[in-house]
Formats: sequence, structure tokens, C-alpha cells
Amino acid sequence: MTPIKRAPSSREDSGALRQITTIHPRSYNDAKLIGESFRDGIPVIMNVTDMGEADAKRLVDFSAGLVFGLHGSIERVTNKVFLLSPSYIEVLGEDLKASEAQTSFFNQS
Repeated sequence: MTPIKRAPSSREDSGALRQITTIHPRSYNDAKLIGESFRDGIPVIMNVTDMGEADAKRLVDFSAGLVFGLHGSIERVTNKVFLLSPSYIEVLGEDLKASEAQTSFFNQS
């Protein structure tokens, strides 16, 4: 009997994405947690539904500067949920033209 060697899955690849952080900030003070995770190369899902309008806008502005400075990207998932992706992550979706048109700076208006 000859054992069949299993092909490695993408989950077993040492360079594969292993972690995504979801953060539900309640105040602008949570910007530090978002920044530290993103700076460490971890994609961040930021849900600002629990924040006031002014603080949410301020946090999205902070995040836009963060991804610009680290050559990542920011994408609106819903009205108050955003995905911050490091430069080595490719985000695929149905709306590819909008993603391609979006540069490293995010305009939330």
C-alpha cells in the first residue's frame, strides 16, 4: 500500500492570511486598537454603528490616513462598516470597478 500525500490547502500555507480583527469602537479612543492591529498587518473590520456621527466620521478619517500611510486600502462594506486591508491583501467582490477606481485614499462624502 502506498500512502497518498495530501496536497497542502491554502489554509496551511505559511504566508496565508491567518487573522482578521473585528472592532466595534464606542469612542475615538479605540483608534489606537485599530491602528495597532492594522500596523501589525492584520486586516480590520471596523463597525462604527455604536458611535455618534461626529466621532464615527473622525475615526473613518483617521483610518483613511492610516491606510494611506501604510499603502493599504479602505473599503465601505455597509454604511457604517469598513474594511481596512494591508497592501498585500487583495479584496475581491462583485463591485470590482468601484474597488479599482478607489485609490489608497478613501472619500467618505
